Amino acid sequence: MIYELRTYTLVPGTQGQYLEHNRETGRAVRGDRYGTLVGSWTTEIGPLNQFVHLWSYPSFEERTRLRGELAKNRDWTEGYLPKIRPLLVAQENKLLSEVLPLQPPADAGHVYELRTYRTHVGKAPEWLGHFRAIMPVREKYSRRVGLWQTEVAQLNEVVHLWAYRDLNERAAVRAQALQDPEWQAFVAKSAPLLAEMRSVAMLPAPASPMR
Repeated sequence: MIYELRTYTLVPGTQGQYLEHNRETGRAVRGDRYGTLVGSWTTEIGPLNQFVHLWSYPSFEERTRLRGELAKNRDWTEGYLPKIRPLLVAQENKLLSEVLPLQPPADAGHVYELRTYRTHVGKAPEWLGHFRAIMPVREKYSRRVGLWQTEVAQLNEVVHLWAYRDLNERAAVRAQALQDPEWQAFVAKSAPLLAEMRSVAMLPAPASPMR
């Protein structure tokens, strides 16, 4: 299983229009026949005017095949893409391999935090080893949704996704974790391995399976 994380930056003021096209046309045409939509979100804190969507595929080869089939679908190429392309400023994608199994929330009503950490060159496996070991401690406070590392795009990168009821819960959880001696020990030994840390708070898009 591989995952593709796609981030589209929209023309300011066009987010509502894009989401309408995505819900009414894009999802109807594509469905999960050309890859499975895991979740889609709009950014709330961090870079704004962005649409983030996460797809899963059985393999790299199957992703290539399915995207080739999608490119032959005239409802997609002639009915959907011409509507959204004028609304896009930039597109970015990353191909990810799963480090820990995906754990989508069973219920709805969440704020999601997408955290991207870039390690120093060659240090991603070491950082991930520490992170996997500390996960039972961290998940006492909130549940991880997903954990991946990049295979294509920016290398030496780890991507993790978390779900919270709201931003107040996120703040409370992170404050609690920072007081935990085991978490403090993890931070002390893992932080020197990192070159950059980024975080984006996101809200589920109307067509997102993950709510």
